Amino acid sequence: MDDLAQAEEPPPPAHSAAEIAAAWQRERPGTPTGSIEIVTPLWWLAKLFTDDRARALRAAGIDAATLDLLSVIRRSGPPYRLSTREIARRTMVTAGAVSQRIARAERDGLVERTAASTGRRTVLVELTARGHTLIERSVDTVLGREASLVSGLTDEERTALIALLGKLMADVRRRTTSSDEPA
Repeated sequence: MDDLAQAEEPPPPAHSAAEIAAAWQRERPGTPTGSIEIVTPLWWLAKLFTDDRARALRAAGIDAATLDLLSVIRRSGPPYRLSTREIARRTMVTAGAVSQRIARAERDGLVERTAASTGRRTVLVELTARGHTLIERSVDTVLGREASLVSGLTDEERTALIALLGKLMADVRRRTTSSDEPA
């Protein structure tokens, strides 16, 4: 067993999602349980993926916020430089959180901030050689681990799951951001 897999393994769920739905129907007939067999496994998977990613990040010597910051800059392509506004947009975190992440990464020698030549108050953030090395190593560790976790799916199953998750994500995003009422 590899180092990442040997960490504390969570116990299997006490009940399957189907058993949970059936129990609610038995105890409260008419309770809307149609989502349980979808949402509950997604929550369980999210927990498993989150815990495993945390172990992979520790092994790579990077935290999730720094991985997010360095990844978005690295994926932008040469010269591996983005404005703080663009980083916030691509990472979907607040400007304040981006500022904190950049300050920490700059302190660690992973990025450098410079003023844009446009004359505006735009600040650009660029990977340093040290930051580039760290993200190259980290992304291989994290994405390699995650690839192994989904390797039990066939190409056809992956394609179907990607499509279904995309459809669900778009619909849930629309329902949760388009009004103040719960979906």
